[in-house]
Amino acid sequence: MRPVMTRSNVKPFTDSARAGNYLFGTVFTPVCHSSSFMIKNVPLSKLRVGMFVHNLKRGWIEHDFLRNRFLIDSEKTLQKLLALGEGEVSIDTERGMDIDADTPRNPQPPEPSKETKKPSAPRPPRLGEEHRRAKKLHAEANHIVRGMMGDVRMGKQITVEQVEPVVERIVDSIFRQQNALLPLAQLKNHDDYTFQHSVSVCALMTSFARALELPREIIREIATGALLHDVGKATIPDPILNKPGKLTDAEFEQMKTHVVQSKIILEATPGISPIALSIAAQHHERFDGSGYPNRLKGEAIDRYGQMAAIVDVYDAITSERCYHEGMPPTEALRKMLEWSKFHFNPELIQVFIRSVGIYPTGSLVRLESGRLAIVDEQCPDNLTEPWVKIIFHTRGHYLKPERVALRHSQDRIAGYEDFRTWNIDPAQWLAQ
Repeated sequence: MRPVMTRSNVKPFTDSARAGNYLFGTVFTPVCHSSSFMIKNVPLSKLRVGMFVHNLKRGWIEHDFLRNRFLIDSEKTLQKLLALGEGEVSIDTERGMDIDADTPRNPQPPEPSKETKKPSAPRPPRLGEEHRRAKKLHAEANHIVRGMMGDVRMGKQITVEQVEPVVERIVDSIFRQQNALLPLAQLKNHDDYTFQHSVSVCALMTSFARALELPREIIREIATGALLHDVGKATIPDPILNKPGKLTDAEFEQMKTHVVQSKIILEATPGISPIALSIAAQHHERFDGSGYPNRLKGEAIDRYGQMAAIVDVYDAITSERCYHEGMPPTEALRKMLEWSKFHFNPELIQVFIRSVGIYPTGSLVRLESGRLAIVDEQCPDNLTEPWVKIIFHTRGHYLKPERVALRHSQDRIAGYEDFRTWNIDPAQWLAQ
């Protein structure tokens, strides 16, 4: 069953002492609707072990639960919920205990005993190990996209088989340790922007789809569409595609034709999926109908097209180009949250922010101590306290690099910074 997005209003965040809270006001939660669901609003004080929480009705950084839906499977979990204070949550009585019942209608399976408990999942590889893999994968993916674009320019037909192996490896990398590959999306040079943008969108879309908990086979199709979404740019003349300044109206109209060209090319590609095709055909449509080429509006845009629109813009506005200075990632997320009132699906924007973090991996932050650090790894249950690598002091000197888990530190993030402001080369740190 395909998820439907619904809005749930919560109190705006008021704890300004924690950096990043200003990003969020209204929270949007993906919810699956079914006639068999029995959703009830329950005061926190009425919760008990055996109930299934359907919606916490709180913003992501107002609690430290990893998920918004879960079974209250222990007294410890119950006490953690009660500590949230006043208010209510919604429960699903089909998946857990009802407020006036002694047993769940469809109880969750019990936790296996120690004798029968399955081995825990393997730990993800250490970040350094995955970094080395990610660098090679990033370079290989760029090489493949460059070659594929060259084939299109020479009139050759592209094939899904050209990209399937590298797509599979990108998906594997994101599932193993997304903090290794995603920061490389920030490293682009002017000459290779088109190829590097495609690879970045592929990695970001994979992370986004994973946050939506989509099936892995669907995620592979999404990643394929993301890698190929701009293939039509191979038909745009280089003087327009790589122009180091603002395009004229006529040039912009020609540039916009790349979307239709992408669709035409992929429709002629054997084995391409409808999901991949919709990503290429709709990544410039906008939720308010102001996009192109078909001015589609709202749910007339396929869900995967809505996702692609978000990721394409995020990567574009955070990228350094010859005619455009990239925004710091956190500033870009704030802007996109504002634009979601018009251009993007607001619910999907919230999920995207959760997938990359309030302070995305690879971004520069200022700590309350006056030190500058690069976000090294996300902490999924607390987006304001990631792992960081401290490298610089605002007094103007480098420090011996130190990796710190902010959740175990007295230091806190005071705000985001721009690498350019401090004359720090991000490639020196992100490509290590």
